[in-house]
Amino acid sequence: MNRRNLLKASLALTTLGLPAFPVFAQNTKTDPRGEPFDFDRLKQRAKELAGRPYHDNAEPLPPTLANLEPLKYQKIQYDPKYAIWRDAPDTNMSLRFFHVGMQFNLPVRMHVIDPDTQQAHEIHFDPKRFDYDDSGVDKAQLKGHDFGYAGFKLMRDHDANASHEAGAFLGASYFRFLDKNNQYGISARGLAIDTATEQTEEFPDFVAFWFEQPHDDQQALVYALLDSPAVTGAYRFKIDLVEDGTVMDVDMELHTRHQIGRLGIAPMTSMFLKGTSQAQARDTIHPQVHDSDRLEIWRGNGEWVCRPLFNPKTLQYNAFPDENPRGFGLVQHDHDFDNYRDDVAWYNRRPSLWVEPTSDWGKGQIALFELPTVGETVDNIGAFWIPEEPVQGDQQLNFSYKLHWLPLPPVQPTLAQVEKTWSGMGNVPEGWIPGDRSPSEYARRFAVDFVGDPLDDLPEGTQVEVQVEVSRGKLGMVQARRFEPIKGYRAIFDWVPETHSDEAVSIRLYLRAGDRPLTETWLYQWVPPKSDERYY
Repeated sequence: MNRRNLLKASLALTTLGLPAFPVFAQNTKTDPRGEPFDFDRLKQRAKELAGRPYHDNAEPLPPTLANLEPLKYQKIQYDPKYAIWRDAPDTNMSLRFFHVGMQFNLPVRMHVIDPDTQQAHEIHFDPKRFDYDDSGVDKAQLKGHDFGYAGFKLMRDHDANASHEAGAFLGASYFRFLDKNNQYGISARGLAIDTATEQTEEFPDFVAFWFEQPHDDQQALVYALLDSPAVTGAYRFKIDLVEDGTVMDVDMELHTRHQIGRLGIAPMTSMFLKGTSQAQARDTIHPQVHDSDRLEIWRGNGEWVCRPLFNPKTLQYNAFPDENPRGFGLVQHDHDFDNYRDDVAWYNRRPSLWVEPTSDWGKGQIALFELPTVGETVDNIGAFWIPEEPVQGDQQLNFSYKLHWLPLPPVQPTLAQVEKTWSGMGNVPEGWIPGDRSPSEYARRFAVDFVGDPLDDLPEGTQVEVQVEVSRGKLGMVQARRFEPIKGYRAIFDWVPETHSDEAVSIRLYLRAGDRPLTETWLYQWVPPKSDERYY
């Protein structure tokens, strides 16, 4: 099975524990017994849970569910007439739940909050709400079980014939939402623990959700309880369905059970197979294949940084120190269909995800990891915030932030932005085809295209210069020139090795006029080939 077949079925499973989003709906049967609920009670529950040993709540499923193949799992259809809030007078929004099955064997408990009494009532599993036709599920094996649910999706419209999804939570603490282009792409997570370390990565689970009934068609309030061997957490998601996409206010309170080596706040995961700087990274008919093409950072000091993504041969991990960052995100900057020519995956429609801190995050670093991938099925890119202070056991941590699921971030630099990054053979004249050359003549050429103000209105005669630094090696040719076809400027430089080392090279570049910066800062990391592979 390949990603294109899965995409056609609206199902995108990954090998990193990332969620699938089948096109099916779910079930509801409420428990008449209720209990008082508010966010403070949820915080107290998370604190008390952290004081007890961790218990893995995953349950063995009957074979008919445990052995489901992805496309069979997708065949399980939820009857929309049982959607939560379907008959609510003040909203067209509704909820549907995902069925357990395959690797989704954690019973996630769902609760609705009575708008009059503020009592929370559990919604129990009931197979009568599902259509199992063509799934191969033996319904006799479901009798007598309260499986809970695997996750939920939020619908903009509860019409039985509509499929107006806003987003979904499914698998561990993963969730993803749509923008105006209605194409799933990048995923968010509730928390990341020991990602890209020598330790085994931990995947915390949202084990229970509570839902407040909306009073309009734009906003929903969802609460979640998170649990893992290392930490528990209480979360509140205020989900606003705006014209261009989705904006989520996230408030979280964490309680740790033990020391954590690397805690990732506001984590997101995406896929990058190939782009303009890696046209031959993988052999495919599509010129570009990615859910995101860059990491953008608006630092606390006001500097804007663009780090194009890369599909490396081995794990690459980078950390960008900062204090109270103003925002960061994995961005799909290029939305031009002609640059993808893909009418199955529609990468030109993928949303960007921007994190806007709304509390004091203090000192720390924005981490970026890039894993090698040979296909489109794995989210090989991740980014998150790491607090500077070590995380100890029996500790309370609080963070608040907004998540913007939009075509582009809600804020843009006041300087010119990176449009595209290109890379090819260096130390040769443009348009010249070299003959055999020795490794000693090897160089790598990079071109960075910038567009936007203030490059648009530079006075005639302005001397534009390239400010470029490399962590090792030396610079050959360096130039900046007006690039009229894109109404911008192109910076070009050659990197020349000074040793046989194939260690990664870090590069920093921007355009300036005298002491005045004209562009955001372009950062890049490139791993040169081994010395015996340095040929054209």
